[in-house]
Order: sequence, then C-alpha cells, then structure tokens
Amino acid sequence: MFRGTRRLALVSAIATAAMLLTACSGGGAPEPSPTSAGEPDPDATLHVGLVLAPTNFDIRHTSGAALEQVLIDNIYEGLVTRTPENEIVTKLASDYDISDDGLTYTFTLNEGITFHNGTPLTSADVVASYETVRTDPTVQGNAEFADIASITAVDPATVVIVLNTPNQNFLFSLTGPAGLVFQSGDTTDLQTAENGTGPFTITRWNKGNALTLSRYDAYWGDEAGVAEVDVQYIDDFSAGVNAAIAGNVQVLTAVDPNLVSQFDGTDFTLTTGRTTDKATLAFNNAKAPLDDPRVREALRLAIDREALIEAVGAGQALYGPIPELDPGYEDLSDVVSYDPEKARELLAEAGQEDLELTLTIPSFYGTTVPKVLISDYEKIGVTLEVEPVEFAAWLQDVYTDHDYDLSFVLHVEPRDFSNFANPDYYFGYDNAEVQELYARALATVDPDDSAELLAEAARIVSEDHAADWLYNGATITAVGPEVSGFPKDSINSRLDLAGVTVSAEK
Repeated sequence: MFRGTRRLALVSAIATAAMLLTACSGGGAPEPSPTSAGEPDPDATLHVGLVLAPTNFDIRHTSGAALEQVLIDNIYEGLVTRTPENEIVTKLASDYDISDDGLTYTFTLNEGITFHNGTPLTSADVVASYETVRTDPTVQGNAEFADIASITAVDPATVVIVLNTPNQNFLFSLTGPAGLVFQSGDTTDLQTAENGTGPFTITRWNKGNALTLSRYDAYWGDEAGVAEVDVQYIDDFSAGVNAAIAGNVQVLTAVDPNLVSQFDGTDFTLTTGRTTDKATLAFNNAKAPLDDPRVREALRLAIDREALIEAVGAGQALYGPIPELDPGYEDLSDVVSYDPEKARELLAEAGQEDLELTLTIPSFYGTTVPKVLISDYEKIGVTLEVEPVEFAAWLQDVYTDHDYDLSFVLHVEPRDFSNFANPDYYFGYDNAEVQELYARALATVDPDDSAELLAEAARIVSEDHAADWLYNGATITAVGPEVSGFPKDSINSRLDLAGVTVSAEK
C-alpha cells in the first residue's frame, strides 16, 4: 500500500482504518463461529450492519475497503480469490498451472459462468479485462500488471498470462480489484449499477445508507445461502449497537470494544477476527536524530505495549512489519521489549538526553495513542509534541514531503512489506540488504522459500528499528443466534456472504 502510483488507495485505506480504529479487540485466538439453532431458511433475508458506505460501485476506478468489502466475491469475481486467512484459492478458474520458471500462468475457466445480464463468460472477457488493467493507468491495479508480457485467450476456456520476470505476488494481485473480470464491451454504468458474475446482484441502493443484495439464481457455483442481504451502513458505533439489540440487524461488524458490555445478557455471540492492520509508529529514518538506530531503539523500548493495547482496546502486539496473516510472519518479540531504563541509557549514549520530537498524526485518529506515547516518552526524558493535522496536510507534509519526526497511521493492506524496501517511501529507510532480500523474495518461484526470505528481511527491519508496530488490529463482530457461517477474519476489507445462512428459528 501507499506507493505514489496508488495515492488514492492510500487515502481510502487510511480513512477506512480511521473509521475502524476503535473497532478492535484484545488478542487471543478468534472464537468459533456460532451455529444456528434451526435449519437454514433459503428464503431468508440476512440483515447486516456495516460502517463504511461506498460512494459508487465503480471498483475499477475507485479504491477503498468499502467497495472491496461488499463487491468482491459477492458481485464481481476473479480467476482466483483469497480466503479470510489470506490463502489463495480458485474462483472463476477451475484450476491453474504455473510454469517451473514462474513466468507462465495458465488458467482454465469453470463451465456455465454467466454475467448477471445472462451473457456467457469466455476467456475473451478475461483478456479484455486484464488488458484494460495493464494498459490504463486510471484503472485500479495498473501498477501490479506492469510486468506482464502477454495475455492470451488460447481457447474459450483457457487464458495464458506470461510475465517478463517471476513475481511471487502476482497471483495474490489477481485476488484484488486488478483481477476482477468484466464483460467485454459492456456499457453498464458501473458508477450506479453492476454486471458481475457473483452469487448476488444489487437490487436496491440508498446511497450512503443501505443496499440490498439479491441471490443470482443463474449463478454458476453453489447458490447463496440466503435470498437477500439487507446491508445497513451505520457509522455511529453506539447507533450500531442499538440497532443490533433492537433487532434491526442480525450481524453488526466493527463493534467498538468500549461498547461490548452492552451485549451482556443478549443472545448475540461476539467473535474476534484477525486483520492485516498494522498500527505503525513511523520514524523518519532520513532525519536526525532519528537516523541514529540507538534513538529509534530507545523510542521502541519506552513503549508499554500491553498498556497501550489495553487503552486502545485493539488487537495483539506486533514487533515487526509483517502481520500473522501474511507470508514471512515471525514472532519478533525477542527484538525489543518494554525497558525504559535501557532506553534512557541508549539516549545518553547517543547524546540525546533532552530530546524533543513532534508526532504528526491525522486528526481523525483521536487522542488515545498520542496520550500513551506522551506519557511513555516523558518517563525516558523525551518531550513529545503532538500535531494533529487534516488528512490533506498529512499527505502533503508527511507522505509527500517527508517533513516530520514521528507519525502514526494504520497500514491496512496485506503484503505491503515493499514499503521498507523502497528508500523513497516516507519512512526514509534505506537498507541495501533488505532491498536485495525483498527482490529475491519476489523473484523466487517457491512460496516457502519466498516466505523465508521475507522473514529474514523483516527481522533486519525490526532489528534496525526502522519503525515501531504498536499492535496488529482485530475486529469484533456481534452475530445473532439465527446466523451461521458469518466470516470472522479480514472482514473490514473482504466479506464473502455466499456461505452465510439464516435459520427460521432462533
């Protein structure tokens, strides 16, 4: 995430993170999904409360979790997709083959696939969709397709994609907006309507407030478990809880941990789901005194993560740039711990006993994290001035001009380790060994070998104290007793509703 060529994605992702910042929970394994008390009713309507409403349906030209959450897998599909655990699985493709050299991808389409207007899908639609992504810089995922050499329809059911160089992340990129398949030559106004291949169609839209997904009866795969999904967008967390308790929604996502107790005595089950949200305390590695690794390490040692997570009500501790759901994750808690005394010693060694720093933070993140940091840093003799700014100012000053000391942002996208292999990124972190390891990880055909290289690079980044990762976010979902199969993990960005059922009885 957050590369210059994807500035709009940055805006949407951080805005999403801001809305969901309080909707996180303490660590621990996710609870089991609740099971229904009765037989599933295929004619039922599922009532779901979400937070972020899409402003349009054009996922090709509009980025952000609000669109991906509701459209991918429900309305639009790609050759492959990913599970809530970020595992890549087939979708429109029945299978695929990757050549030994990692350059040629051959996909075989499932049979009987139609768009919602009844037109059969063929390999020509895949080629047209992907050529548009590859050649049009205004389309989401254009940068991810930059290294494609050719896209060919071998026959109506077979697509061959050839890369110029191996790319371990290419298949994963096909699970996002870049990999979605649209009808060739379609004239549907994607701003206000859709024509996908998924298990649902959109039959009603009250912009900013609600939309209705209806089962697509001619769907090529297993039919959706409910006849309709009534989505209500509720951006006030208290109002969302009230709507659930009043029976207006059967599932409420992004439950504020401070409001969890209001479900006591109700028949809702609360589940905790993992995400790839990385609450990142950015250090400007290219600016003194933060160009001194002793200073950066001291700032990490000063933070009482347990107390911070308790204050935020969010997630689990994270000590490196790769979260648990991404390849290359390793528990790096051995790198740094809470040790204010050692922090003071390092600052003295670096000649920074009376250090004054500024934390530039988008104002919508609130005051909880800054207050904890001010308190923790005061204990080691560091004065932290907090400068809340409008997001546009943050984009210009921090992201573009790199004019900052410290900053705080939730980096939400999966597999974004490339930020630390890019010396031009706003972190200002420049390590040739990390860059070389990351390049090898991308070019390595074997995914296990790639993950090992990423883990090696991530450990170096953490040992260099290139940033601090305050916590790995999580989401709380309240699920009614009549609902089964509602996803838990990664639902702030991906919400496949086809397998959800509602029973006739509670």
